[in-house]
Amino acid sequence: MDNKLNEIRRKIRFLRAEMLSAEDNIRKSVNRDEDCAEAAVHLMAMRVVMLGLISERNRLGGEERLLNVDERLKLDVRAAGRKPSNGAPAAKALGLDPGKGAARAIKPRPVKNPAPRSVSAGVEKVRGSRER
Repeated sequence: MDNKLNEIRRKIRFLRAEMLSAEDNIRKSVNRDEDCAEAAVHLMAMRVVMLGLISERNRLGGEERLLNVDERLKLDVRAAGRKPSNGAPAAKALGLDPGKGAARAIKPRPVKNPAPRSVSAGVEKVRGSRER
């Protein structure tokens, strides 16, 4: 039954992506003042298939509970408010050594060919070398 449930979830994921693409194409057609009746009928047919897949998924016990606004905000605040401690799994997953501090900032390299000096400064050097 888990395989069947996973297969239905995969189909739903694929169908959602296809529906988003169809909606995008419809919006582009509307913006260009083109006829999009065929694409709209196709999108409605995909929605009927989606409803059938969702009801089948729910019948098999794979119903997903939708969160209300307050629950979603609480989850987002918790996720953003957490600070990883030393040795946090996130740091290990990124390949960072938790014992080391922040990475060293990269300093800019010095300019190899500095801007030329003023003409008078160059002339004075040349004059000074001739007088010796």
